[in-house]
Amino acid sequence: QVQLVESGGGLVQAGDSLRLSCTASVSTVGAMGWYRQAPGKQRELVAVISNEHGANYADSVKGRFTISRDNAKNTVYLQMNSLKPEDTAVYYCYCNARTTYWANYWGQGTQVTVSS
Repeated sequence: QVQLVESGGGLVQAGDSLRLSCTASVSTVGAMGWYRQAPGKQRELVAVISNEHGANYADSVKGRFTISRDNAKNTVYLQMNSLKPEDTAVYYCYCNARTTYWANYWGQGTQVTVSS
C-alpha cells in the first residue's frame, strides 16, 4: 500500500508564501505533482515534475510556484509565492509509482486558504 504524506498547508494573506511537501512510501517513483480543487470546481493540475520531462505548470501559477523533488527521499515540494485568494483550494499530492505494477496514487489533501 503506497501512502503519500502531505504537509505545509495553512491560512495566509495575499502576497504571502507557503511550501507544501509530500513524501511517498515507495522506492520506485515516476512523475510527482500537485493538483488542487476549489469548492464547486473540478480538480486541476497545478504542477508536475518527472526526471524525463522536467517540470510543467498550469498557466495560472507560472512565475509564482516552483515544483521540485528530492529523489533520495521520494519527496516533492511546491513553493508557492505571491499567493492570491484564487489559489485557495485543497491541494492534493500525486505520484505515479511502482510496487508490483505502475499505478497513480493520491495524498489526503491539505487546505490552502489565502485571504485578501
